[in-house]
Amino acid sequence: MADPYERLSAATTELDTPFAVIDEVALRENADDLVRRAGGTKIRVATKSVRVRSIIQATLRRDGYAGVMTYSLPESNWLADEGVDDILLAYPTVNSQGLKDLVAQERRAKAITVMVDSIEALDFIDSVIGTEHYPVRLCIDVDASLRLFGFHLGVRRSPLRGPKKVGKLAAAIAARPGYKLVGVMFYDAQIAGLPDTSAGVRFVKSRSNKDLMKRRRKVVAAVGKHAELEFVNGGGTGSLEVTGADPTVTELTAGSGLFNPTLFDGYDAFDGKPAAFFVLSVVRKPAKKIATLFSGGYIASGPARQNRQPKPVWPAGLKAVGTEGAGEVQTPVKGKAAATLSIGDRVFMRHAKAGEMCERFDSVHLVADNGSMTALPTYRGEGKNFG
Repeated sequence: MADPYERLSAATTELDTPFAVIDEVALRENADDLVRRAGGTKIRVATKSVRVRSIIQATLRRDGYAGVMTYSLPESNWLADEGVDDILLAYPTVNSQGLKDLVAQERRAKAITVMVDSIEALDFIDSVIGTEHYPVRLCIDVDASLRLFGFHLGVRRSPLRGPKKVGKLAAAIAARPGYKLVGVMFYDAQIAGLPDTSAGVRFVKSRSNKDLMKRRRKVVAAVGKHAELEFVNGGGTGSLEVTGADPTVTELTAGSGLFNPTLFDGYDAFDGKPAAFFVLSVVRKPAKKIATLFSGGYIASGPARQNRQPKPVWPAGLKAVGTEGAGEVQTPVKGKAAATLSIGDRVFMRHAKAGEMCERFDSVHLVADNGSMTALPTYRGEGKNFG
């Protein structure tokens, strides 16, 4: 098989830049590898990390995948209307219209599970839709961070941590009309989202996993006194084999591993193939070993650090100019390879995060192993903007 960049370049030569391209070969191999790493535990597709409906639905048709994890209630309603029948909303919502739309149709109410982590969240939902409606399926988000030596290691999500508080919320849900508690979620960001860059990181991951193995079991037991759970969700692209080994966990979630952006380089347990790129053209040569590309300032969310910048990957031997980085209208790159670039030449870039790239494009161009190309609309291309 030809070099993937040469194959992708040849297939997209007639497209005007900037554009987004997906290597179908790498996408397929990554999807298979996620299933292998999950070890038989079903995987939910994290839509935030894809944002291309046709790719999401194609992944759901593969063995080892079941259901999606969404990031917005209007997105969830839309996907339910498009035929997705197992949807877990990953974040609490205060979208009033979305809540009204949820209970306006029985199909949506049956397909979508809403996330909560407080009684106040229940009060808000009641204030919008009352109590006379199709039952609203609920999942409790439990804090999965590690607290060690006075530090909070992980993301700031749920205020609920131990079995006592989680059980109290479960009891409150059971006592309210119009709700059905069906799931519990633990997102272990400090395991799933950190590359194995040092012994310190590996220690935190190991310690956190041991903590969660004990805490999940106790929390699930406490919730089980008040509800018959359908699922216990956990993990992410970076922690499938670790979280999936916990018998308390019934399902995993992954999405970034399909595209494998740069933030997922450097893990010990897996070596994903880059599958998603955007392509920019050279428009200036301000110096012999500097080429300036049009556009490209697609900075990933999170702390404003170098690892949130997109990375030039082909031709090999390019790197960003540190004093400028990736800019809204121009991105200079430097290195020996820059000397070989001329006006109109193209540079392949990798985004730091997965689905965020798709917010910049109306379509992605899926290139098969034989070089054929198919344009697929992103959420944006379908006229959807979920924030």
